[in-house]
Amino acid sequence: MSTHSKEAKKFLGNPERASWHNDALFFVRMKRDKQASDVPEWEDLRKRASQIKRHTITNLPVYLEAFERNCLANGVRVHWAADASDMNEAVYEIIKEHGAHRLVKSKSMLSEECGMAPYLEERGIDVVESDLGERIMQFLHEPPSHIVLPAIAVKREEVADVFAKEIGSDANNSDPTYLTHQARRSLREIFLNTTVAMTGVNFAVADTGAFCVCTNEGNADMGTSFAKVQISIMGIEKLVPDYESLGVFLRLLARSATGQASTTYTSLYKKPVEGQEMHIIIVDNGRSRILADKEHNDMLKCIRCGACMNTCPVYRRTGGYSYSYFIPGPVGINLGMLADIRKYCGNLSACSLCYGCQNVCPAKVTLADQIYLWRQDLEKYHLADPMKKTVVKAMNLVMRRPALFNTAIKCAPIIEKMPRALVYAPINAWGRGRDLPPFPSRSFADIWKSTLSKEK
Repeated sequence: MSTHSKEAKKFLGNPERASWHNDALFFVRMKRDKQASDVPEWEDLRKRASQIKRHTITNLPVYLEAFERNCLANGVRVHWAADASDMNEAVYEIIKEHGAHRLVKSKSMLSEECGMAPYLEERGIDVVESDLGERIMQFLHEPPSHIVLPAIAVKREEVADVFAKEIGSDANNSDPTYLTHQARRSLREIFLNTTVAMTGVNFAVADTGAFCVCTNEGNADMGTSFAKVQISIMGIEKLVPDYESLGVFLRLLARSATGQASTTYTSLYKKPVEGQEMHIIIVDNGRSRILADKEHNDMLKCIRCGACMNTCPVYRRTGGYSYSYFIPGPVGINLGMLADIRKYCGNLSACSLCYGCQNVCPAKVTLADQIYLWRQDLEKYHLADPMKKTVVKAMNLVMRRPALFNTAIKCAPIIEKMPRALVYAPINAWGRGRDLPPFPSRSFADIWKSTLSKEK
């Protein structure tokens, strides 16, 4: 039983919640489909986005140098981080330089990837999440279960309870508008009295040195507007060549992520205002290694929209915490394998190879193809499940021999007379949660042959 299967079993222990989670995510998927159908050139945009990303990562050194050069010309301080340790240290040094003890940040999966919050908290820095979903998860002391909708697995009644404990709101009022206003109220004084604020980066424009941040709450703008020091962190794959390229991705991002034509706030940062400092930290953390992997460097095209998660039947039905990597879903399966094959190979079972993820990806990342390739590599790394290997060998033996296969088909109804405990023994992993249908009195082959003889 894989690590994902074990955790999924816990999530499915509450069928009502599992069904609710599935419906919530599929609703977002349906919104995406509606938005995509309203854009006649949608598939052309996807193709163009894929081409731009492939071109950019292929010429990454050129664009990185151009981006740095233009950032410096704009008065932005540029830092380079080879790994998570470098990034966290750079952030801490900037905070310490200004004598601050608090960091207000908007949602950033890169900060989750690098374990930035725990690193800073260990050094006495109060890290405040300003994104509503991230704020909820921070109060619950849990990581996000989705890269775009971090609190999608939390019901509003649960939010009301935790807000009552943390910010003194009414525990009996779970109205979303009320809860949002309470969150804003609690954050306002923090925004007004902060020295250092942080944002992630959705896209960075090489030929201008500008970087784009897309939000629906305006929390990133609130943080950067009042703080004396702005820090933005970005992976090296976030680069696009120019504003024309940026326009392609902005038409795809929100439609794919949340099913809306555009994010409420699409902010471009280029240079600091008078009296403010602006820092950009450009992070590798294994991305160069991914770039060198010819079979899997397609993952660097990912724009972190979450569309693959919203459509994935496995993710929707088993939840984000069933995955051992901090990013769940199809994108997380692939990124986890690239991070540590042995540690995260248990997530490979969380895929039916339905190709839904690959079909909706706005940058045409070959997510399902890569999962299939990873599965073929398990034997090479001595990670293949022994039981599955035995079953596949047995199937191969039968399927390659027509006489043996036909005999097996004829004898199959015997299973119905066998003890249930034997049929649904631990070896039959597929039998968990599902029963075999009744066997027909005649096989398809018999019916087919009979029909042919009658026609003659």
